[in-house]
Amino acid sequence: MVRKGRCPVMIGVLALQGDYEKHIQILDMLKISSIEIRYPKELEKVDGLVIPGGESTTMTDLMGRAGFYEPLRLLAGNKPILGTCAGLIMMAKSVCDSRVKPLGILDVEVDRNAYGRQVHSFTDQLPVSLNGKTDFISATFIRAPKITKVESSVKILSEYDSQPVVVRQGRHLGLAFHPELDGVTLFHEFIFKKQFEKTHAA
Repeated sequence: MVRKGRCPVMIGVLALQGDYEKHIQILDMLKISSIEIRYPKELEKVDGLVIPGGESTTMTDLMGRAGFYEPLRLLAGNKPILGTCAGLIMMAKSVCDSRVKPLGILDVEVDRNAYGRQVHSFTDQLPVSLNGKTDFISATFIRAPKITKVESSVKILSEYDSQPVVVRQGRHLGLAFHPELDGVTLFHEFIFKKQFEKTHAA
């Protein structure tokens, strides 16, 4: 399904599994056109991509069966990708679980579900340094991963209990939590609107 917006970009939301519909709602709020991505060929239509939260071992299986790995790595070479929770896990360079096959888009190591099980889910306020200023946002952590190692190519934009929870590498963002569940538009706007505007103004 394609959702039409006013911003002249088309953003894909990987719709294999997980909370992709909430991300589409955030893009709708920002007047950004979006399309659900279920097959690798559909990536040719997009200017950027969201990899949503979900179950990283299930995502590994579905992405492998559908042949997504190489097309996603090619997309990451010149288009921005936002990964949240399991999306961050899939974007990582390495994951502390042999069942997960990450894409290697972000130079980080991730420990999946390190913040606890579903019953340990929580929401808290986070300071985020993005676009030259600091904003405080609500952040919901559900079976959230921990970023256990960050290489020098990665910039830390937010921490929780001295642990990185928002990272940026070039055009890409990885989040350990779910901004879409709290209606937080900051990250989608930055990566898919402001970066696009800067690129095309240069």
